[in-house]
Amino acid sequence: MRPFEKPPLTIEGQMQLLKDRGLTILDEGRASRFLEVVSLFRLSPYMRPFQHAGNPDHQFQDGATLRQIVTVYRFDRELRNLVMDALERVEVAVRASITNHMAPAYADSHWYLKPENFKAQYNHQRLLDELSSKLEEERRHFERETNRIQGSRASDEAKAQRIEHRKRDNYFRYYAQTYDSPELPPSWAVLEELSLGALSRLYQGIARDGDRKQIASRFGLPQEVLGSWLHTFTFIRNCCAHHARLWNRELAIPPKLPREGAWEWPRLPHGRPRPERRLFVVLLMLAHLMRHVSPDSLWQERLEALLEKYADISLMAMGFIDDWKYHPVWAVR
Repeated sequence: MRPFEKPPLTIEGQMQLLKDRGLTILDEGRASRFLEVVSLFRLSPYMRPFQHAGNPDHQFQDGATLRQIVTVYRFDRELRNLVMDALERVEVAVRASITNHMAPAYADSHWYLKPENFKAQYNHQRLLDELSSKLEEERRHFERETNRIQGSRASDEAKAQRIEHRKRDNYFRYYAQTYDSPELPPSWAVLEELSLGALSRLYQGIARDGDRKQIASRFGLPQEVLGSWLHTFTFIRNCCAHHARLWNRELAIPPKLPREGAWEWPRLPHGRPRPERRLFVVLLMLAHLMRHVSPDSLWQERLEALLEKYADISLMAMGFIDDWKYHPVWAVR
């Protein structure tokens, strides 16, 4: 352990630091404007492939330019947007599939309230506490907005209309003002409010294998594979939502894959990034799921166009295999 002693730097100081490390900046005016809106700290992970590995002074390789780094950064931003587009559709579909199966199967709009519907190790109380907190928060928000409207100079009729509109802005708020039991909203409303991480835990926590299998069959997957994929997607979605680096990200836990031959990997040279631990496997997973939830989508074509637009970006860093377009999962259209 040691004290942090790095001083803050102006934009000019940041550019000088990069030049001192051997980076070529072709247009300092444009570089200055870029660093004003994208921090050097955010940009630093994109610099590593252009620096000498293991160099404690972060020296750049000969010929490295800021333009190259900015190109990778822009590619990563467009890649995240494209991945997020697919994740949104998949996430919405999983929410719908869980409630469309569970509520009718148990003839109960509030099936999630019963602990017997979940595994013993699932933290059911955590789910209920989070939902109760959400309901109470909306109740407080509505009370404050109601008081503010009542204190305005609007007519009584206008006040009533505004209060009614505010009540219907959010279903949790509406439920709290309309129903007194059960305490929490029905499952189809609750599942729309859960984070993807909470949704992943809920799916894997469902007690009966038959229920999880039925839900996963909607996506052409074994239930344990869908559970694993939701865990991976939670990590990837967080990267996208926080605008974090995605393109050469390594997965700490590789997702489970179907056992069929289409998901087997070819032999790769030693030292080459493994596809199952890089973004390539995530893109295959999304391609598979998009065919089930949005079969008319041109998502794969858009991804291919993005890779052609940035042809100098290393596919190997993302775990792509040779002839990846002919991979059995990707090639199905």
